[in-house]
Amino acid sequence: QVQLVESGGGLVQAGGSLRLSCAASGRSFSRNTMGWFRQAPGKERDFLATISMSGANTYYASSVKGRFTISRDNAKNTVYLQMNSLKPEDTAVYYCAVKQPSGLATMPSAYDYWGQGTQVTVSS
Repeated sequence: QVQLVESGGGLVQAGGSLRLSCAASGRSFSRNTMGWFRQAPGKERDFLATISMSGANTYYASSVKGRFTISRDNAKNTVYLQMNSLKPEDTAVYYCAVKQPSGLATMPSAYDYWGQGTQVTVSS
């Protein structure tokens, strides 16, 4: 069982930045692929970014590539999402997720555990 707790969301003006954190419980964090997703009201949950066990490999959705950066600190059991140049259309609830076993994936159904989400609101 893995528990995930996201933090760092909030209200920011367009063009601003936020860094989301996701703290994971359990001893197997370093053996799991991690991902970030978001869901706006009335829309499906969308893939944003994923990172391999070691952090050496990452993959991004085209909508955020170049603006968002995923990273992880296995010593702290934490994955991050640095978000720059935020736009009003980035407004959503942001979720982190764990995928067991390893291997990058973009489909929400490939992930096994989810956090409760953190709200990000970008004002124009």
